[in-house]
Amino acid sequence: MLYNFLIAIVFIAVSAIFSFIYSQDPGQQPLKPTVLTGEIVSIGDKKLTISTANGNVEIVITETTSIKRVSPEKPSLSTATPAEFGDLGTGDRITVSGILATDGRSMPARSLFLMTKADISQKQAKEAEEWRRRGITGKVKSVNQQTGQVVVEVRGIVGSTDVTLTPKADAKFLRYAPDSIRYDEALASSLADVKEGDMLRALGDRSTDGTSFAAEQVVTGAFQTIAGTVVSYNAETNEIVIKNVQTNKDVTVTLGNSSVLKRFPSEMAERMAGAQMIAGGARPVGGPPAGGAAPVRPGGQGAPGQGGMAGGMAGGMAGGMRGGSGGVDDLFERFPAVSAADLKPGEMIAVSCTRNGSAERVRAIKLLAGVEPFIRAAQAAGGGRGMGRPGVDSGFTIPGLDGIGFN
Repeated sequence: MLYNFLIAIVFIAVSAIFSFIYSQDPGQQPLKPTVLTGEIVSIGDKKLTISTANGNVEIVITETTSIKRVSPEKPSLSTATPAEFGDLGTGDRITVSGILATDGRSMPARSLFLMTKADISQKQAKEAEEWRRRGITGKVKSVNQQTGQVVVEVRGIVGSTDVTLTPKADAKFLRYAPDSIRYDEALASSLADVKEGDMLRALGDRSTDGTSFAAEQVVTGAFQTIAGTVVSYNAETNEIVIKNVQTNKDVTVTLGNSSVLKRFPSEMAERMAGAQMIAGGARPVGGPPAGGAAPVRPGGQGAPGQGGMAGGMAGGMAGGMRGGSGGVDDLFERFPAVSAADLKPGEMIAVSCTRNGSAERVRAIKLLAGVEPFIRAAQAAGGGRGMGRPGVDSGFTIPGLDGIGFN
């Protein structure tokens, strides 16, 4: 969202600059200015290269180029301060205006507005911490358009809690762009766009008993999780074919530049899947019978004074879900990264993607390997229900994969 403010700033500045220039020679046909936004990927002698949505563009800095720094905290023209070429660094975000060359690959800069990577990271860290402290993440169970209330299922490791969300009078609604879970790419939305089954993230105030939530911001998106065994990987097309465990049919998973690939550590996956199975009344492979397990309350916390795998896992890891949207879903960011070439035929993976209505082809937002323990847990808990393989239905959850991001 910061970048939209930057673009608005530049358009204001460009309008003023070009209005003055064109007024000097009424008989001259004005050239159409171009405004580009991108990230600096390299810096040379009075020039730099930025990565834009349409590829890399070389920006040439001249003696007349106006360079200003904008604070992410107050991104407006009035708060911009003078800056120099030496203040620019790789990874910084800039918006620049000028006359683009006919080949679209270079542009002398008339004005340049800068947000440094450090400033952006600092602001995002503050905001992400607030969302962890005052936010919830979950799946929409129902929407009442008349009352404006949304019932959200907030999941922990071994249980879930229903929370009734009520938007505040000035609440802001956003919706994730297709194939994206980036908050800064989310689009303006409304309560009317929120649907049952959506993933939802909200910022606001939770009641003392945890059952209601007054929302200041609500971000939603239509996502799904697909699990399957790897059939093949095509390096040329960067596509993985998996056999869906629910339908037993092949699904082509396309990997894009923004797709994130991680691996669930095997020992952690076994422990967490075991806790899920105990909570569901099923017996984990190699674990104690369900009847002897420590009881677990919805929301993921073991009863006072009780230990064991279920109680310990719930208190230590799922507990983070009660007070905020951190905890289990934030695990994904800390998992080790993998490449598509690391995935072997027969290995089970899960993919988070936009719900696009296609059962044959999806684009991966998140891909997580090492998820077989969770699929076994879903099979055991389902007792034979579901499609394809016993017990696997649309309700299975894999910690870290269902979460939707802030940055």
